[in-house]
Amino acid sequence: MARSVAERADVLPVLGELFRAHGFEGASLAVIAKATGLGKGSLYNFFPGGKEEMAAAVLANVEEWFESNLFTPLSDAPDGAAAIAAMFTAVDGYFRSGRRMCLVGVFALGDIRDPFGARIHGYFQRWVDSLAAALVRAGQDAGEARSVAEEVVAGIQGALVMARATDDPAVFGRVLDRLKRRCGLAE
Repeated sequence: MARSVAERADVLPVLGELFRAHGFEGASLAVIAKATGLGKGSLYNFFPGGKEEMAAAVLANVEEWFESNLFTPLSDAPDGAAAIAAMFTAVDGYFRSGRRMCLVGVFALGDIRDPFGARIHGYFQRWVDSLAAALVRAGQDAGEARSVAEEVVAGIQGALVMARATDDPAVFGRVLDRLKRRCGLAE
């Protein structure tokens, strides 16, 4: 069933879910028009640059969420352990306990990667950097913290792929539990 859309911002969540489900190439304008309830003309009115502008807007929306809810708290919160625990809670909620793919990861693996390569790289680098900073504040050695941060971000991304590939979202929760322990968080 098509949704009613009044402005550009209303379209972004729908586009995000379409790109997650179909990838950039698979989310045709016909699929997008049907899901948003907008004709192609209205879509081009909101996004004159077409699907690439849609992807850029959705990516910016995702980046804003992660910056506000994960990266800034991980970088700035005085209590590193509490910030890391909050990150795991936010990640579990955002990815719907393994039932929602990472849009940035979908873009990283698809044909759209090239136009957004720097932004995709920046997203993952920011996550690793901010998590490493929180791990240091939680008492880990700086070198080890960076290694753990890379392992955690890669583990989250891999768990999302595995949960989807095996149609078993519980994989995501089990991996998150192991990654929490890897970060020094007690169960």
